[in-house]
Amino acid sequence: MLLQFSVKNFLSIKDEVVFSMQASIDNENIENVFSPNSINEKILKSTAIYGANASGKTSFVKALTAAILMIRKSNLRKINEPLLDMAPFKFDLKTKDKPCKFEFIFIADNIKHVYGFSADINRVYEEYLYQYLSAKPTKIFERTDTTKYSYLQTDKNKLEELASKNTEKKLFLATATEWNYEKTKSAYMWFAEKIDTYNEYINLSDNIVDKFEKDENNELRKFTIKLLKETDIKIKDYKFETESIKSNNFIAMINDKQIPKQNIIQKEIKISTLHEIEDENGNICEYELGLAEESLGTQNLFFFSPVLKDAFEKGRIVIIDEIDRSLHPLLVKYIINLFHNPNININNAQLIFNTHDTNLLSLDIFRRDQIWFVEKDHKKGTTGLYPLDDFSVRKTENIQKGYLNGRYGAIPFVATGNNLWGD
Repeated sequence: MLLQFSVKNFLSIKDEVVFSMQASIDNENIENVFSPNSINEKILKSTAIYGANASGKTSFVKALTAAILMIRKSNLRKINEPLLDMAPFKFDLKTKDKPCKFEFIFIADNIKHVYGFSADINRVYEEYLYQYLSAKPTKIFERTDTTKYSYLQTDKNKLEELASKNTEKKLFLATATEWNYEKTKSAYMWFAEKIDTYNEYINLSDNIVDKFEKDENNELRKFTIKLLKETDIKIKDYKFETESIKSNNFIAMINDKQIPKQNIIQKEIKISTLHEIEDENGNICEYELGLAEESLGTQNLFFFSPVLKDAFEKGRIVIIDEIDRSLHPLLVKYIINLFHNPNININNAQLIFNTHDTNLLSLDIFRRDQIWFVEKDHKKGTTGLYPLDDFSVRKTENIQKGYLNGRYGAIPFVATGNNLWGD
């Protein structure tokens, strides 16, 4: 589970911003929090992030994505391969050539971890991993100036050997785990398996289509049909078909020359939905539609179903950029309530999303510590991040009205349009 994420010098985020999933002492909406057995803290099951267009909401999600992918791709990285996921703040001559910085505080295998690193397109500069094996953090390793390491003393010889196998472009967390160092494994696997970001309901790390193809016991099919039924989408069933085809038109670039490659095996996927429709005589007829013929909202829910199923079964963290895209507000509220429902979310999965849907701004749905705002300083081009909890908000307050009236900031200042054709 995620406790905290901080980022500095990435896209529009110049100064460090700190995002927390740790709950306050507020006793409202207690079903929205959980208490892990391993730490004496209350953790939020969901958070919503609001802000004007171009304020930095997507930059925040991209920061999470970049850090996660840096870790996952580290062992696959070639010596001369640039770290293209690193994108520093460019509106300042002092920061555009400095590294991006990221830090995660999370629980993996019932142990609290603190992991962070800084990197630019050329190399990793700093990296560290601490574990809370007691009340105080234990240093597993620290890395400074790219190649200088310090370690957990009991494993110093082992880690010195592993450091010699690392490169300036690779993260030691990934390298040590690849070489079977047990004390980094839980942290690395948390990044590999427990947290994902999504844009337009497309997973950035896994192939969602594969989950439908490998659904041999039809458990995903049952879950998907139930999800669509509960959200008032009248689909009886779906067909998922794949066909391997040979392509003779594939061109490979080798040494700057185009080389035709024959008999490349590719996979053609066909997904269709089945509907039961009553005709004018009262007879029930079955019709088939291609998934592409369904509404975008239906497509989004269909492809989101394996994400939800995995999250609830494995206690994963789901981060979505613009959760309300093509979905009715009631469907978004339904998804949020699934995460808050202890009978559904039995493994304490977490949902983090940004949205423009102000209908969700209700203290009946969220606690005050679950609502965050992103605001852009347009003079400096920098993004700031802060929670509703920073304000003196009464439990009976209409926070939707307060937000739209500008009380909490993070809204666009829209002109009248009268001067649209002016000089």
